[in-house]
Amino acid sequence: MVHTFPMQQICANAWCKQIFEITDEDLAFYDKVSPVFGDKKEQIPPPTLCPQCRSQRRMAFRNERNLYSRKCGLSQEGMVSIYSLDKPFPVYGSDAWYGDGWDPLSFGREIQWDQPFFVQYQALQRVVPRLGLIGVLNENCSFANHLWHSRNVYLSFDMGFCEDVLYSYATYHSQNLIDCAFSRNCELSSNLLDCTKCYQSSHLQDCEGCQDVHFSFDCHQCNNIAFCWNLRGKKNHVFNKPVSAEEFQAVLQDIRSGSFVMLQKHLQAYTGDVLQKAIRKAHHNLHCEDCRGDYLLHSRRIRYCFDCETSDDLAYCNRMDEKIVSSMDLDNASAAELAYEGTSIAGHRISFCNASYDISNSNLLYCDTLIACTDCFGCIGLKRKQHCILNKQYTKEEYEALVPKIIEHMQQTKEWGEFFPVEFSPLAYNETVAQEYFPLTKEEVLQRGWKWRDQKDEISKVEKVIPAAKLPDSIEDIPDDILNWAIECEATKRPFRIVKQELDFYRKMRLPIPHFHPDERHRRRMALRNPRRLWKRPCGKCGKEMETTYGRERTETVYCEACYLKEVY
Repeated sequence: MVHTFPMQQICANAWCKQIFEITDEDLAFYDKVSPVFGDKKEQIPPPTLCPQCRSQRRMAFRNERNLYSRKCGLSQEGMVSIYSLDKPFPVYGSDAWYGDGWDPLSFGREIQWDQPFFVQYQALQRVVPRLGLIGVLNENCSFANHLWHSRNVYLSFDMGFCEDVLYSYATYHSQNLIDCAFSRNCELSSNLLDCTKCYQSSHLQDCEGCQDVHFSFDCHQCNNIAFCWNLRGKKNHVFNKPVSAEEFQAVLQDIRSGSFVMLQKHLQAYTGDVLQKAIRKAHHNLHCEDCRGDYLLHSRRIRYCFDCETSDDLAYCNRMDEKIVSSMDLDNASAAELAYEGTSIAGHRISFCNASYDISNSNLLYCDTLIACTDCFGCIGLKRKQHCILNKQYTKEEYEALVPKIIEHMQQTKEWGEFFPVEFSPLAYNETVAQEYFPLTKEEVLQRGWKWRDQKDEISKVEKVIPAAKLPDSIEDIPDDILNWAIECEATKRPFRIVKQELDFYRKMRLPIPHFHPDERHRRRMALRNPRRLWKRPCGKCGKEMETTYGRERTETVYCEACYLKEVY
């Protein structure tokens, strides 16, 4: 292949200007996914932004955690939505949006050759009704988003096949959990992070197959341990030292005292002792071949990806659920092939699209929230349609003749090959996942011409607001009336409520009432994970250079995989 672009590019964002590489493999991929109309291939050009800025741009279109009360724009029934009342477009509840009471094609319009395509797309975006929450086959899950096949899930996000789970994120096939993230097949536990098959445990990270394990890091197949790290197949251990069964039960009784003061003491021991002594491995990849990134599972030939599983031939992707093949620059995708520059998508040959999860989607360009659609360009909210442009129906012949002309128009306006600009997102920047992974101040957001929303907590009428510090220390002393109070977060001063399902869990597990807002608890959990970046640093044991998510300035002990396996096993 003849290179028409330099291998070294400078990010076009004025606030970045980072140098990034475009490889022969990248160029081959852009050629492979470029659409063909008639006998002509419409070549997708290499990106103008660096991988981090591309991801930030995509994430600015995805709201996971911010929920608002409003009425369905069609039925006028009360609902919970990811869109606040100040948004310019109608918002429908699931039954109304998926129903036959409205026709997305009624909003169709002709392409205007005297305007940039993105401007015309934004005008369509401002009138087409949007889906209030993303969810499939759930029961009693009104306060959750990006949720699949679950029951009794509350204020939890991006999850599937869960039951009786509260305040959790990216957790699957689990039940009876509170405050967990990136965990699978867990039960009756709290504060798990990147854990698998753990039961009746609390405050764990990178643990697997554990039961009655607490305040521990990277322990596998262990029972009845506390304040431990890097253990395998151990029982009755505290601070990595064996104890009698009776001694462990005494420690466990202390852990389950239900006292917030004692919890803080235990957390201090965990963060100040356990996490400091633990040996970290360079990455958390498992059953992978030729992969670069972190938290990769059962995958092959992956470059610079994070939190992906059962995928092949990917680059610059984050949060790939499963079966993603031959794709690049995706966030939160599932069952996709030959997909490029998209967020929250599924299907075959999907490029520059958002929130189009249906696996039967195919051949979509610059679309948003399409269900079971094929061969569509610049459309929003369509279901089971084909050969549409800006929500207007065309014949196959008309579609294949018109799209190349639109692409030529977009080439002239320098839009072709770029994902939608951040300023075209229907959301404020600080409502989106971008703020979590690429945090900015209000001033920085506004300087870039993006939207910011000053958030105000929506709390229903309560009997009183009580500072968290004034709560009774023990769960035994918490009255049932707490369900009628609002608690003021110790860190952010934001008010939050306790629900009955939550109170019952705390009492059953003998856990104290939290003193921090759910969003603050989520922020602190996520801060325990490494950034989605790779650095070179020497192994802490053999000195061999390795690639890892731990920067050189980090003080943790980090080993290459070979040295880690020798030390732990």
